[in-house]
Amino acid sequence: MVKQTKKEHRITREVKRLRKEFAERLLKLVTSGFGLVAALAWNELIKEFINIYIQPFFGKESGFVSLFIYALFVTFLAVLITYQLSKIVKSGDKED
Repeated sequence: MVKQTKKEHRITREVKRLRKEFAERLLKLVTSGFGLVAALAWNELIKEFINIYIQPFFGKESGFVSLFIYALFVTFLAVLITYQLSKIVKSGDKED
């Protein structure tokens, strides 16, 4: 009877561990999904900005120039945001 209780305890611990791992992975998946949706929304906004403000400046035949400016802008934005977020994470680590 004692062995069965230890076995049940081990199974209960394993079920709790699996639940926690499932919840953590689900959180990462949902967060990634929302991150993708946000990135796509920003992508559309930046493309519209390029179409409204940059293309008229360079003319309708400025496909390459517009794409180049778009790529530079997105790269700059990604680097800036990544840098700022890494600073926030590092400052949070120092407080712990």
